Amino acid sequence: MKRIYIAGPMSGLPNFNYPAFHAAAKRLRDLGFEIENPAENPEPRCGTWLGYMRMAITQLVRCDGVALLPGWQDSKGARTEHDLANRLGLVVMREAEILVGPEVCDA
Repeated sequence: MKRIYIAGPMSGLPNFNYPAFHAAAKRLRDLGFEIENPAENPEPRCGTWLGYMRMAITQLVRCDGVALLPGWQDSKGARTEHDLANRLGLVVMREAEILVGPEVCDA
């Protein structure tokens, strides 16, 4: 697993939970992963939840795995991302359980 998408709750939380997304992105990047962080996305022109999800799904399908933030199960969007990742066969883990960086093969 080299490229990871971060999934978690945003709607209805202070600052859309961006501090948790940014902290997870920094920690995982420091471990050597490539990160897709939906909290870094610009606002879609339509400004709707669906607009944000369209960007998020585009990011998710480029990844090898998904890192779940606390409270993900209470978020409609994160549950959708979790379900899609499982259906696609991606690695799905709680973000806090990712302790080592991606394996590198120097063959």
